[in-house]
Amino acid sequence: MNDPLHSFLFGIYPYIAIAVMLVGSILRYDRDPYSWKADSSQLLRRKGLRWGSNLFHIGVLFIFFGHFFGLLTPHALYEHIIAASSKQTLAMVSGGIAGAMAILGLFILIWRRLADARIRATTRFMDMAILALLLAQLTLGMLTIPLSAQHPDGSTMMALAQWAQHIATFQPGAVEHLAGVAFMFKAHIVLGLTIFLVFPFTRLVHMLSVPFKYLLRPGYQVVRRGRRASSLG
Repeated sequence: MNDPLHSFLFGIYPYIAIAVMLVGSILRYDRDPYSWKADSSQLLRRKGLRWGSNLFHIGVLFIFFGHFFGLLTPHALYEHIIAASSKQTLAMVSGGIAGAMAILGLFILIWRRLADARIRATTRFMDMAILALLLAQLTLGMLTIPLSAQHPDGSTMMALAQWAQHIATFQPGAVEHLAGVAFMFKAHIVLGLTIFLVFPFTRLVHMLSVPFKYLLRPGYQVVRRGRRASSLG
């Protein structure tokens, strides 16, 4: 396509968003490490947090890794195991379930922040902004499922995968693979890239702090209950 905006959004914007995410995250960790946290509201109100957080995180992690491996795995590596049409069906069903879980969990988390006065008082603009972006992105993802069902041969999924693989490997012609893709998919891509763009400026950075060192610790930490101090009155 010769549309400059289309070429920018799907040929240049991905690299801008990923570069800002990587460089911005490194700079934030280096210059402001004490802000590198999730800012949990558990101390203010525990009710609803476990269900909301678990549903959201399980759903989002499944979706993230599903997109990562689904889009970036070359077709030649799995074509003898599963057909493109079957892979798309699997992605629609599993992604739909995970998306519903994530949206439900996100609604619970948003309701906690809006309904509780103490949590609302400690909530910053960017906290609500990123929740709104995530909700919009999850909703767009769910809306793409009926569109995918209109192409049961897996052609849309293959086009999206070709675009992602061309971007990841810096190959020219990535934009051309999205020429015939529906608008909803393109909006889903652009919003996803925008989340990458704002990633370093939000609490999402805590996703990069996976405590791998605990997997290599020599043993479990032993915690003993201390004795209550006697009164000297």
